[in-house]
Amino acid sequence: MTRLNVVLLLVLVLSALALVHSQYESRRLFMALEAARKDESRLEVERDRLLVERRAQATPLRVEQLARQQLQMRMVTPGITQYVNAPSAAPAKEARP
Repeated sequence: MTRLNVVLLLVLVLSALALVHSQYESRRLFMALEAARKDESRLEVERDRLLVERRAQATPLRVEQLARQQLQMRMVTPGITQYVNAPSAAPAKEARP
């Protein structure tokens, strides 16, 4: 009978240790999940901020200012426009004698 009691006590202790370990893992995973949700929220806010910044940087006035200042571009005028004529589609073949 005492041997049965020792075995049952050992099973009880192992069961209790398994329960404590599973609760610990559950809490650890929950904390990791909460940290991931916090990071997701932070990244979403940063993404929205960057989208607003990109829209502000891509306005036509801003692009024109950068083109003038950094690229030394200027507005098109008829005086500086060069027209190029496209060559004819195919030259006519000469007649053979």
